[in-house]
Amino acid sequence: MFRKLVWFAVIYTFVVVVVGAYVRLSDAGLGCPDWPGCYGELTPHHAQDDIAKAVADQGGTHGPVSLGKAWKEMFHRYIAGGLGLVILAIAVTAWLQRRELQQSPLLASGLVLLVMFQGALGMWTVTLLLKPVIVTLHLLGGLATLALLAWLGLRQERFQSVPGAGKLQPWAMLALLIVIAQIMLGGWVSTNYAALACVDFPTCHGEWLPQMDFRHGFQLVRELGMTAAGTHLSYDAITAIHWTHRVGALVTLLYVGGFALILMRSTGLARYGAALLAVLLLQIALGIANVLAGLPLAVAAAHNAGAAILLMTMVVINFALRQKPAT
Repeated sequence: MFRKLVWFAVIYTFVVVVVGAYVRLSDAGLGCPDWPGCYGELTPHHAQDDIAKAVADQGGTHGPVSLGKAWKEMFHRYIAGGLGLVILAIAVTAWLQRRELQQSPLLASGLVLLVMFQGALGMWTVTLLLKPVIVTLHLLGGLATLALLAWLGLRQERFQSVPGAGKLQPWAMLALLIVIAQIMLGGWVSTNYAALACVDFPTCHGEWLPQMDFRHGFQLVRELGMTAAGTHLSYDAITAIHWTHRVGALVTLLYVGGFALILMRSTGLARYGAALLAVLLLQIALGIANVLAGLPLAVAAAHNAGAAILLMTMVVINFALRQKPAT
């Protein structure tokens, strides 16, 4: 039962992450400008009058507030709250059955703390008006929750050790760190609305090295669309964010792709390498499609889902390589 509960939480978390990305990409993050309710109400249905007034004040439904956007935002909050209860149940079960499971319950307990922090980040995302560093941390917190739950789930499974796999552990860890760094860059692109800063590929504005402003593009403590000094963020800064993510994608393709090919040629690890290479190439293709097709919502959401799947694939590989022969 514990095993089933953990894997249910993994799938549930994946859904929450993808829905959160959809909410952000559909510009519904401020559909309800307060927290945890919507204009002080439990549902957007009960806040229809306030929402209608806000829509009129902003001059129509093209702004951050509309009834549809409010429902998107609140649906994400509802399912995120449900996930918190599931993870709490996992932690309680891990403590009550720690002898039967023969596992430390500390990871499950840490997940409870992480989800609580995620709740706080969700609140600050709204109350601080989509400040990029908060929104990026909220995205990374969701993916961290997914990765740790996947690790907890893998602990409930039986993996056959592969002779010689230990020598690949450092390279697998580096591949995981590269994927995490690229996801962080992708989150920074998304939260700064920089996905279409370059609309051509593989060049950017027709150049390999366009004019860029890294200093302001990567300032962490600032408002959305502004520099830390309070001036408007330049297009050069947005270009720097996008271009850096492209370079990160190239590094990820070369290193993680090369690592996947090594796994494919290793006895007992070929299936891991094939899965990693397939997910990596699909993720690269989705990123290119986002640029060339003008960021379609479905493709952009799929790109976020692909990042989560790539992360989980690297978690599985790192776990498998750490298995020691039975004594």
